[in-house]
Formats: sequence, C-alpha cells, structure tokens
Amino acid sequence: MRRISTFFAALLLLAATLPGVSHAAAALSSRTHLFYYPWYGGSSTGYRHWQQGGHTPPDDVGANFYPVLGPYDSGDFTGAVEQHMRWIEQSGAGVIVYSWWGQGSYEDGLAAGVLEAAARHGIRVAWHLEPYSGRTAASTVSDIGYIQSRYGSSPAYYREGGRGAFYVFESLRITDWTPLDQVRSSAIVLAQTTDTSKVAHFGGMYTYDAIAGATAPGWREAGAYCEANGLVWAPSVGPGYVDDRAVPGNTTPTLGRDNGATYDREWQNALSSNADWVSVTSFNEWHEGSVIEPARSSPPSGAYETFAGAYGTSGAASETAYLDRTRYWAAQLGGPPPASVNLAQGRPVSASGSQGGYPPGNAVDGNASSYWESTNNAFPQTFTVDLGAAASRLVLKLPPSWGARTQTIAVNGGSPAGYVFDPANGNTVTIPVSGTDHSVRLTFTGNTGWPAGQLSEVEAYAS
Repeated sequence: MRRISTFFAALLLLAATLPGVSHAAAALSSRTHLFYYPWYGGSSTGYRHWQQGGHTPPDDVGANFYPVLGPYDSGDFTGAVEQHMRWIEQSGAGVIVYSWWGQGSYEDGLAAGVLEAAARHGIRVAWHLEPYSGRTAASTVSDIGYIQSRYGSSPAYYREGGRGAFYVFESLRITDWTPLDQVRSSAIVLAQTTDTSKVAHFGGMYTYDAIAGATAPGWREAGAYCEANGLVWAPSVGPGYVDDRAVPGNTTPTLGRDNGATYDREWQNALSSNADWVSVTSFNEWHEGSVIEPARSSPPSGAYETFAGAYGTSGAASETAYLDRTRYWAAQLGGPPPASVNLAQGRPVSASGSQGGYPPGNAVDGNASSYWESTNNAFPQTFTVDLGAAASRLVLKLPPSWGARTQTIAVNGGSPAGYVFDPANGNTVTIPVSGTDHSVRLTFTGNTGWPAGQLSEVEAYAS
C-alpha cells in the first residue's frame, strides 16, 4: 500500500526524462528531501564557512570540490539562493531540509529569505534541527513552536497530513524525548537512528550518514518497524563523502563517487527498504564532499576534484550530472504522500464518554497497550478524531493480549457492522473509508467482550 500507482510513477518518470520537457513542467517529488545548508557567507561577511580547514577564499576553500557559483553568500537571495532553487527544481526534489541552529542564529536570520525563494519554485521547506549548545528535548519543543509560529504561514512551509517535518540531528545525545508528545498533532519529528529502541515519542526515523547508505545496515528492519508502527522511514542517500580539505589530517573514512555508481547503489538501497521519504545528503554540504549542487568542471587549481565521468558526462555537462540523476530517482520514488504516515496519531480526539483512567487520547498515542474505554453499559457511544487530511483506510486495534470479541461500529454515519478483533490477527481490523473524509466518527452499539466501546489505537492512512 505504500507504493504509488504504477501509472503515476510512469508519468513522473516520463516527465523527468523526455527531451524538451522543462524541469519546471515536471512534477516535483514531495517524498524527496535534500539537506540544505544556509551557513555560508561571501566576501562581505568574511567568507563564512568557506575558510574551514585554514583556507583562504575565494580560490582556496575548505572543500574537495569547488562550487560553480564560487564561495557564495547564503543570504544572496536573488543570486545564489535563487539559482539554488532553480537547480533543486531541476533535480525533481520537492522539499529541502533547512539546517537550523536555534532561535536567533545566523541560519534562523536567513530562513525567511530562503522560504520566499523556495515558494517561487514550488519547493517546500522542512527543518533540520541541529545540536546547538544547550539543546534539550524541552528546547526542541520550544523550537518547533517558534518555527511554526514564525514561518508556518509561508506557502513554502512543508506539511504532510497537516503536520510540519522536523529532522533531529544527533537525537541520541538526549535519552528522554517525552516532551515531543506536546507537538505530536502538529509535527512529524524524525530521530537520527536505525535503532528502534531509541524512537519513543518520535514520528519517524532517518540516517543522514552518506557513507552508511552504501551498505544500508539495519535499513530493512527500520523500514519494516516504521510501517508496522505508523512512522515515517526516511533513509538518507548520498553521492559520496570526502572532507580532507575541510578537516586536514582527519581519519574519517571517505566514500568515492565511482562515477555515480555510489549514488545509484544508495538510492537502490533506500527504495528496497520501503522508504516513505528519501533524504539526500546533501544538496550543499561542501565541507564533506557530499554535494549534488553543481561543482565547477574547471576549478581554480588541481587541488580540487570534479564530477567528470559521472554517468558518462564530461565538461560543463558533468557539473549538473547529480542533479539530473536525482531527478531520475525522484521520479522512481514518486510524489504522493507516503501511505505509511498515520494521520490520526496525536490528532485532536473526543468521545461521548470515557471510563475513568481510559481517555480517548489513549487511542491516538502510538501505544498499543494503552486504550480508550467508553462509559460502561451505555450504548451507543461515539469516538471522533480530527485527521487534518483525507484518509481512505482506517486501522482499529485492541491490545494484542486481549481475547477475541466483536464490536458493532458505524463509521461516519454509515450502517453499523460487526468487526471481529481476534488475537490471532493482532486484534486489528481494517476498514475502508471515503478518500475525502478529514475526520472519523465511530459509533459503537455493541461489544461481545465488554459492555463498552474499546480502542487501543485508531490509525488512518491516505491509501
């Protein structure tokens, strides 16, 4: 059910590959996310970041590749940033993941300008919450609220099922993320890990590491876990990794591009792990040599590498080779919302009645062991959840250890029907619903196991 229709995928691929079709005319993939770094400064700001590793711009920069734009300024919204958005549009990616270093940071100060440029090209902006000094789970919740308030009205603000997307870099630095429950209804927050024991309170998982993408350790297991638990799986792929000039003497492993074969292998690994989104490391992290942003084919000196040879290209054509290849893979992935996003999780709920200690919020908390129970011996009873987006499929659950029972339920005013919850099938039932419904109202009129309506989880999916 995750996969887009073969027909739609074929249309996207055709639009991405036909000669003479402009990049603007091709659909952008909302499931392809590019990590975007707005931390650079040009000559007027003292070449911020470009001098990393003891280098002296403009010809000598802290990167193994040299940008086509030279050492640009991330605040040049009508120049460098506008060109970035054209290139991102060319890549077919529909979302950038904006590196954000806290309220009032340099990157925060540039966000509005980047959002405006992105909006002009139909590109959406998600957020990469970086590990600034003093970051805590509580400050992360505050940051999400700040970003929503300050930037949420922008047409470029990315939402999936009514919720913004926030990737938390180095999430394992913090052990207790309970405060994230406060933003569950408005934000999909992704942990950077494949360890499924470290994702409590999160809405998804990603990896970031471009080197790990070559072997994809634990990716299939992470993808399966996310699908089973209504989380987003967004593995990260990259064309290569090399930081020798930015960090002289560093012993970090490198990963060669192999003329594009590395990038293809990582994309194949992501798709075979049943990815909901694919995050690309990176559009422009120049220090780590993971860029798909065009690199100059004739750099200022022989100290730099080039993209020559990528997918059989050379010269100027090689500069955009990774953009064009991203467009190919983005078309394979497609654009509709991922079917595995649970639209009900954390959303507003209400019920006509509840037994003490078993409130309706228990049925959308992501915990199959907690449950809602209506007032006893008082049928009919109703349970309503505001999804914020259209759903076509409901999944109703009871705790897996409970005995079998049949509950009589009417969905959105329809005819009541008996639904069998059987522990042999995980105490789970699936119900198709109208693809236009943005809320779900369940009316309970019977239960063979207990004189009340009962639900441990209500899940809703786009397809």
